[in-house]
Amino acid sequence: MELWQKQLSQSVVKVKDLPFIPESDEYRKKLEEVGENYPIRINSYFLEQIKGPNDPLWKQVVPTLEELDDFVQEDLISDPLNEEGDMPVPELVHRYPDRVLLMINNQCPIVCRFCTRKRKIGFPGIVTRETLRQGIEYIRNHPEIRDVIMSGGDPLLVPDKELDRILGELRSIPHLEIIRIGTRVPGTLPARITENLCSILKKYHPLYFNMHFNHPSELTPEVEKACAMLADIGIPLGSQTVLLKGVNDDSATMKELMQKLLKNRVKPYYIYQADMTEGTDHLRTSVQKGLDIMKDLMGHTSGMAVPYFVIDAPGGGGKVRLLPNSVIEHTEEEVVITNYEGKVFRYSQRNWKNDSANGSNKSTPQNQDMCQLPA
Repeated sequence: MELWQKQLSQSVVKVKDLPFIPESDEYRKKLEEVGENYPIRINSYFLEQIKGPNDPLWKQVVPTLEELDDFVQEDLISDPLNEEGDMPVPELVHRYPDRVLLMINNQCPIVCRFCTRKRKIGFPGIVTRETLRQGIEYIRNHPEIRDVIMSGGDPLLVPDKELDRILGELRSIPHLEIIRIGTRVPGTLPARITENLCSILKKYHPLYFNMHFNHPSELTPEVEKACAMLADIGIPLGSQTVLLKGVNDDSATMKELMQKLLKNRVKPYYIYQADMTEGTDHLRTSVQKGLDIMKDLMGHTSGMAVPYFVIDAPGGGGKVRLLPNSVIEHTEEEVVITNYEGKVFRYSQRNWKNDSANGSNKSTPQNQDMCQLPA
């Protein structure tokens, strides 16, 4: 048994084994109800990183009674992004024209309490060899698909031999240009990144990793080594972060996280506004909080360290980018803008009055793919 498998086998999955939980029998009994609705898993590596109750890692993985309280809110549902409505075959989401999300399994090295797929993660029999076969055949039969995101669950919990087989089948599809792996393994079970795994992955370029980090303390020496191993075999690494109350909802924490990621050759990609998933409301922040953080990042650190802030639109509308509003006024004569210091600047465009006749739209005060809200 490899180290990562041992760490996984030693996961906490029962309330009685959770750290820093009150001894009250009544509290523990109620918490067991949470575990029945939303499975628990904290592998032994990640458990060792938790320093105490309510620290940022504890909040991400230790269940609370609030998860059941969130059921009463009508706007929180089990599938807030309507993934099931965009599944032409089981466990494959085809929402955007040229790319699909293929669920490889539904097991994770940790079970995040804010997960958008709380309805699936940790339950048996959802992703099977048959659903995988149907998903791969769907991709093969749809030449418009040029990009697949392997997700789940976490694809890197699949054994090496099976992962090699799946990657091989996908890479054999002529029109499939890009394979992405969505994973939290490098930051939560870094021992899984082995030499053998790397030897398999590097056969299937162009291969990209969409990783998931929420707090600077996740970047331990073991995690930094895992990221270096992946970067050294030529895999571009990106990170997605979920904005979480009490975890990373302040500018200093988010800035430190983004800078540490870049230092480890991981490009910050998205900050997500938390999805409207049942059992997660106690971890959500206001959208304004995210906009304030973006304002504090932009100009105050390298542009490479500034990700997109997005809402994955409820109901399946897809990702919408959000920015603090830097456009004060936009006319045919000029654009009036404010910079990261709050200073105002004027950009003349008097010579471009005839652009509208050639198809440009001068009346819109922001980029069409951005939703700009007041800061």
